[in-house]
Amino acid sequence: MILDYGSGNLRSAERAVRRVGAEVEVTADPHAALEADGLVVPGVGAFAACMAGLLSVGGEKIIGSRLAGGRPVLGICVGMQILFERGVEHGVETEGTGEWPGTVERLHADVVPHMGWNTVRAPADTQLFAGLDADTRFYFVHSYAARRWELDSGLPGQQPKVTWSHHGEDFVAAAENGALWATQFHPEKSGDAGAHLLENWLRTL
Repeated sequence: MILDYGSGNLRSAERAVRRVGAEVEVTADPHAALEADGLVVPGVGAFAACMAGLLSVGGEKIIGSRLAGGRPVLGICVGMQILFERGVEHGVETEGTGEWPGTVERLHADVVPHMGWNTVRAPADTQLFAGLDADTRFYFVHSYAARRWELDSGLPGQQPKVTWSHHGEDFVAAAENGALWATQFHPEKSGDAGAHLLENWLRTL
């Protein structure tokens, strides 16, 4: 299921998930989004606009309820960013869903936005990137990111798995934390590599 809250490449996300063999619908219906085996939360544009759209359909409650029940959620691009506590754009701070601590802010790089193909550094025990070579490239389009990872569960076997990339500085490219996974890059624009990654997520549903 793909959550429709007025932001994101909904149709390209739908095609990408369907390509790897999943039955998929685009919906703004809270009940359908809550009951789906897996929920994709895409997002493009400004953090504040995405949060406004999410709040308008009760999306933050849908995400929270799913995670409370251990039901998988996959955030993509700004759909990942809004999972953090806050976003800061042009000096304006916007509250996120708060599923993860931390702030999304502008990248410190000579060229922004970060647009194009880039590699990532995934942890050895990753499930999301399993079967993908270390030099695999994914497609990024963003000016903002989580530049630090601030969540440490402290529980053996339950440490979040954080993947990094670099554009001017290191930033969080993906995270796997229980039922909540997310990518800063666009799997649906990343060709075969993105398809493989989506297949890895679908296997966990």
